[in-house]
Amino acid sequence: MKLSILTENTAGAHFLAEHGISYLIQLDGNNILFDTGATDVFVKNAQQLGIDLQKEVGLIVLSHGHWDHGNGLRYLQSKPLLTHPAAFMKRYRKADGTPVGLALTREQINQKYSLITSTKPYRISGLAYYLGEIPRVTDFEAQRTSFKDEFGNDDFVPDDSALAIVVNQKLIILSGCAHSGICNICEHAKQLTGVQSIDSVIGGFHLKHNDKQTQQTIRYFQKEKVRNLIPSHCTELPALAAFHNHLGTRQLKSGQILHLD
Repeated sequence: MKLSILTENTAGAHFLAEHGISYLIQLDGNNILFDTGATDVFVKNAQQLGIDLQKEVGLIVLSHGHWDHGNGLRYLQSKPLLTHPAAFMKRYRKADGTPVGLALTREQINQKYSLITSTKPYRISGLAYYLGEIPRVTDFEAQRTSFKDEFGNDDFVPDDSALAIVVNQKLIILSGCAHSGICNICEHAKQLTGVQSIDSVIGGFHLKHNDKQTQQTIRYFQKEKVRNLIPSHCTELPALAAFHNHLGTRQLKSGQILHLD
Protein backbone atom coordinates (compact mmCIF):
# COMPACT_ATOMS: atom_id res chain seq x y z
CA MET A 1 0.00 0.00 0.00
CA LYS A 2 1.29 3.41 -1.00
CA LEU A 3 0.16 6.49 0.93
CA SER A 4 0.86 9.95 -0.55
CA ILE A 5 0.47 12.89 1.83
CA LEU A 6 -1.14 15.56 -0.35
CA THR A 7 -2.17 18.02 2.39
CA GLU A 8 -0.90 18.37 5.94
CA ASN A 9 -0.34 21.19 8.41
CA THR A 10 3.43 21.00 7.90
CA ALA A 11 5.11 21.40 4.52
CA GLY A 12 7.69 19.07 3.09
CA ALA A 13 10.39 20.48 0.81
CA HIS A 14 8.91 22.03 -2.37
CA PHE A 15 5.34 21.28 -1.24
CA LEU A 16 2.55 23.47 0.10
CA ALA A 17 0.85 23.09 3.48
CA GLU A 18 -2.35 24.29 5.13
CA HIS A 19 -4.55 23.40 8.09
CA GLY A 20 -6.12 20.28 6.67
CA ILE A 21 -5.72 16.70 5.52
CA SER A 22 -5.73 14.97 2.16
CA TYR A 23 -4.17 11.53 1.61
CA LEU A 24 -4.06 9.41 -1.56
CA ILE A 25 -4.19 5.65 -0.96
CA GLN A 26 -3.00 3.37 -3.76
CA LEU A 27 -3.94 -0.22 -3.02
CA ASP A 28 -4.29 -3.17 -5.40
CA GLY A 29 -5.00 -0.91 -8.38
CA ASN A 30 -7.49 1.25 -6.48
CA ASN A 31 -6.84 4.96 -5.91
CA ILE A 32 -8.79 6.30 -2.92
CA LEU A 33 -8.64 9.97 -1.95
CA PHE A 34 -9.18 10.42 1.78
CA ASP A 35 -10.30 14.03 2.43
CA THR A 36 -9.47 17.05 0.29
CA GLY A 37 -8.14 19.69 2.69
CA ALA A 38 -9.42 23.27 2.70
CA THR A 39 -8.31 24.57 -0.71
CA ASP A 40 -6.68 23.32 -3.92
CA VAL A 41 -3.38 22.64 -2.11
CA PHE A 42 -3.98 18.88 -2.46
CA VAL A 43 -4.34 19.23 -6.24
CA LYS A 44 -1.13 21.28 -6.56
CA ASN A 45 0.86 18.91 -4.37
CA ALA A 46 -0.47 15.93 -6.33
CA GLN A 47 0.74 17.59 -9.52
CA GLN A 48 4.18 17.98 -7.93
CA LEU A 49 4.14 14.21 -7.41
CA GLY A 50 3.06 13.60 -11.02
CA ILE A 51 -0.50 12.65 -10.08
CA ASP A 52 -3.59 13.87 -11.97
CA LEU A 53 -6.30 13.40 -9.35
CA GLN A 54 -9.19 14.05 -11.71
CA LYS A 55 -8.01 11.21 -13.94
CA GLU A 56 -6.61 8.79 -11.40
CA VAL A 57 -8.89 8.87 -8.33
CA GLY A 58 -11.61 6.21 -8.31
CA LEU A 59 -13.29 7.13 -5.01
CA ILE A 60 -13.26 10.05 -2.57
CA VAL A 61 -13.93 9.39 1.12
CA LEU A 62 -14.81 12.37 3.32
CA SER A 63 -14.00 11.67 6.98
CA HIS A 64 -16.46 14.30 8.29
CA GLY A 65 -18.08 17.57 7.31
CA HIS A 66 -15.55 20.18 8.42
CA TRP A 67 -14.09 22.84 6.13
CA ASP A 68 -10.47 21.74 6.54
CA HIS A 69 -11.31 18.25 5.29
CA GLY A 70 -13.94 18.89 2.64
CA ASN A 71 -13.69 22.36 1.12
CA GLY A 72 -11.25 21.00 -1.45
CA LEU A 73 -14.26 19.21 -2.97
CA ARG A 74 -14.74 22.43 -4.97
CA TYR A 75 -11.75 21.46 -7.13
CA LEU A 76 -12.75 17.99 -8.37
CA GLN A 77 -15.93 16.58 -9.89
CA SER A 78 -17.73 13.55 -11.31
CA LYS A 79 -16.37 11.06 -8.78
CA PRO A 80 -18.07 8.70 -6.33
CA LEU A 81 -18.00 10.38 -2.92
CA LEU A 82 -18.56 8.38 0.26
CA THR A 83 -19.39 9.99 3.61
CA HIS A 84 -21.79 10.03 6.56
CA PRO A 85 -25.20 11.69 5.92
CA ALA A 86 -24.64 14.16 8.79
CA ALA A 87 -21.55 15.60 7.06
CA PHE A 88 -23.67 18.34 5.48
CA MET A 89 -25.12 19.86 8.65
CA LYS A 90 -24.53 23.54 9.44
CA ARG A 91 -22.05 23.81 12.28
CA TYR A 92 -20.23 26.56 14.15
CA ARG A 93 -17.60 27.22 16.80
CA LYS A 94 -19.10 27.92 20.20
CA ALA A 95 -16.44 30.50 21.02
CA ASP A 96 -17.16 33.01 18.26
CA GLY A 97 -19.93 31.57 16.07
CA THR A 98 -17.72 31.20 13.00
CA PRO A 99 -18.81 28.44 10.60
CA VAL A 100 -16.79 25.24 10.45
CA GLY A 101 -18.95 23.22 8.05
CA LEU A 102 -18.56 22.58 4.33
CA ALA A 103 -18.59 25.38 1.75
CA LEU A 104 -20.71 23.25 -0.61
CA THR A 105 -24.25 22.24 0.31
CA ARG A 106 -25.50 18.67 -0.07
CA GLU A 107 -27.40 19.76 -3.19
CA GLN A 108 -24.26 21.25 -4.77
CA ILE A 109 -22.25 18.13 -3.94
CA ASN A 110 -24.99 15.97 -5.44
CA GLN A 111 -24.60 17.90 -8.69
CA LYS A 112 -20.80 17.48 -8.76
CA TYR A 113 -20.41 13.93 -7.42
CA SER A 114 -22.05 10.52 -7.23
CA LEU A 115 -22.88 10.74 -3.53
CA ILE A 116 -22.93 7.66 -1.30
CA THR A 117 -23.91 8.18 2.33
CA SER A 118 -23.78 5.59 5.07
CA THR A 119 -23.96 5.50 8.86
CA LYS A 120 -22.84 1.87 8.69
CA PRO A 121 -19.46 0.45 7.74
CA TYR A 122 -18.96 0.29 3.99
CA ARG A 123 -16.62 -2.14 2.28
CA ILE A 124 -14.71 -0.22 -0.38
CA SER A 125 -12.71 -3.21 -1.62
CA GLY A 126 -11.62 -6.58 -0.33
CA LEU A 127 -9.09 -4.88 1.93
CA ALA A 128 -10.42 -1.38 2.65
CA TYR A 129 -13.33 -0.31 4.84
CA TYR A 130 -15.04 2.98 5.58
CA LEU A 131 -15.87 2.63 9.27
CA GLY A 132 -19.17 4.54 9.33
CA GLU A 133 -20.39 5.97 12.62
CA ILE A 134 -17.95 5.21 15.43
CA PRO A 135 -19.30 3.74 18.70
CA ARG A 136 -18.06 5.93 21.55
CA VAL A 137 -17.19 3.46 24.25
CA THR A 138 -14.15 4.84 26.09
CA ASP A 139 -14.75 7.00 29.15
CA PHE A 140 -12.01 9.53 28.28
CA GLU A 141 -12.78 10.45 24.65
CA ALA A 142 -15.48 12.55 22.95
CA GLN A 143 -16.64 13.95 26.29
CA ARG A 144 -16.58 17.64 25.30
CA THR A 145 -17.07 19.66 22.15
CA SER A 146 -16.23 23.19 21.04
CA PHE A 147 -18.84 23.06 18.25
CA LYS A 148 -22.56 23.68 17.99
CA ASP A 149 -25.18 23.14 15.29
CA GLU A 150 -27.46 25.76 13.72
CA PHE A 151 -29.94 25.34 16.59
CA GLY A 152 -27.32 25.97 19.27
CA ASN A 153 -27.09 22.32 20.34
CA ASP A 154 -23.76 20.68 21.10
CA ASP A 155 -22.25 19.16 17.98
CA PHE A 156 -20.18 16.11 18.87
CA VAL A 157 -19.49 15.50 15.14
CA PRO A 158 -21.48 12.26 14.80
CA ASP A 159 -20.28 11.96 11.20
CA ASP A 160 -16.63 11.59 12.24
CA SER A 161 -15.25 8.40 10.70
CA ALA A 162 -12.04 6.82 9.41
CA LEU A 163 -10.63 4.17 7.09
CA ALA A 164 -9.39 0.70 8.03
CA ILE A 165 -7.21 -1.21 5.59
CA VAL A 166 -6.04 -4.80 6.10
CA VAL A 167 -2.58 -5.54 4.71
CA ASN A 168 -0.91 -8.87 5.46
CA GLN A 169 -3.38 -9.51 8.30
CA LYS A 170 -2.46 -6.24 10.01
CA LEU A 171 -4.56 -3.11 10.38
CA ILE A 172 -3.73 0.28 8.93
CA ILE A 173 -6.03 3.01 10.23
CA LEU A 174 -6.34 6.49 8.69
CA SER A 175 -8.07 9.16 10.75
CA GLY A 176 -9.26 12.58 9.62
CA CYS A 177 -9.71 14.30 13.01
CA ALA A 178 -10.84 11.59 15.45
CA HIS A 179 -13.56 13.73 17.02
CA SER A 180 -15.07 10.37 17.98
CA GLY A 181 -11.83 9.37 19.76
CA ILE A 182 -8.84 7.69 18.15
CA CYS A 183 -9.00 4.75 20.55
CA ASN A 184 -12.71 4.32 19.79
CA ILE A 185 -11.82 4.30 16.09
CA CYS A 186 -9.15 1.65 16.57
CA GLU A 187 -11.41 -0.59 18.63
CA HIS A 188 -14.20 -0.30 16.06
CA ALA A 189 -11.76 -1.15 13.26
CA LYS A 190 -10.58 -4.25 15.15
CA GLN A 191 -14.14 -5.41 15.76
CA LEU A 192 -15.24 -4.78 12.16
CA THR A 193 -12.30 -6.46 10.44
CA GLY A 194 -11.62 -9.17 13.00
CA VAL A 195 -7.93 -8.21 12.85
CA GLN A 196 -6.47 -7.49 16.28
CA SER A 197 -2.94 -6.45 15.33
CA ILE A 198 -2.73 -2.71 14.56
CA ASP A 199 0.30 -1.93 12.40
CA SER A 200 -0.24 1.78 11.63
CA VAL A 201 -2.40 4.68 12.82
CA ILE A 202 -1.96 7.90 10.86
CA GLY A 203 -3.82 11.22 10.86
CA GLY A 204 -5.50 13.69 13.16
CA PHE A 205 -6.05 12.64 16.79
CA HIS A 206 -7.75 15.89 17.93
CA LEU A 207 -5.64 16.12 21.08
CA LYS A 208 -4.66 19.61 22.18
CA HIS A 209 -2.83 19.25 25.51
CA ASN A 210 -0.65 16.81 27.41
CA ASP A 211 -3.62 16.03 29.62
CA LYS A 212 -5.39 12.96 31.00
CA GLN A 213 -6.93 12.09 27.62
CA THR A 214 -3.58 12.30 25.86
CA GLN A 215 -1.88 10.19 28.54
CA GLN A 216 -4.59 7.53 28.38
CA THR A 217 -4.33 7.50 24.59
CA ILE A 218 -0.56 7.02 24.84
CA ARG A 219 -1.08 4.09 27.23
CA TYR A 220 -3.55 2.56 24.78
CA PHE A 221 -1.03 2.66 21.95
CA GLN A 222 1.76 1.35 24.18
CA LYS A 223 -0.46 -1.63 24.97
CA GLU A 224 -1.34 -2.14 21.30
CA LYS A 225 2.35 -1.99 20.23
CA VAL A 226 1.56 -0.01 17.07
CA ARG A 227 4.57 -0.01 14.71
CA ASN A 228 3.76 3.17 12.76
CA LEU A 229 2.04 5.76 14.93
CA ILE A 230 1.90 9.20 13.30
CA PRO A 231 -0.39 11.75 14.98
CA SER A 232 -0.75 14.86 12.83
CA HIS A 233 -2.99 17.74 11.71
CA CYS A 234 -5.26 18.65 14.67
CA THR A 235 -2.89 17.02 17.19
CA GLU A 236 -1.31 20.12 18.71
CA LEU A 237 2.26 20.61 19.92
CA PRO A 238 1.92 19.65 23.63
CA ALA A 239 0.24 16.37 22.66
CA LEU A 240 2.68 15.77 19.78
CA ALA A 241 5.61 16.24 22.17
CA ALA A 242 4.10 13.76 24.62
CA PHE A 243 3.66 11.16 21.86
CA HIS A 244 7.23 11.71 20.71
CA ASN A 245 8.65 11.46 24.22
CA HIS A 246 6.78 8.25 25.06
CA LEU A 247 6.54 6.53 21.67
CA GLY A 248 9.15 8.18 19.43
CA THR A 249 6.57 9.37 16.91
CA ARG A 250 7.63 11.42 13.89
CA GLN A 251 6.19 14.40 12.08
CA LEU A 252 4.05 14.04 8.97
CA LYS A 253 4.64 16.51 6.12
CA SER A 254 2.96 17.24 2.81
CA GLY A 255 4.71 15.54 -0.11
CA GLN A 256 5.81 12.50 1.89
CA ILE A 257 5.18 9.03 0.46
CA LEU A 258 4.80 6.12 2.85
CA HIS A 259 4.90 2.47 1.86
CA LEU A 260 2.92 0.38 4.33
CA ASP A 261 3.00 -3.39 4.05
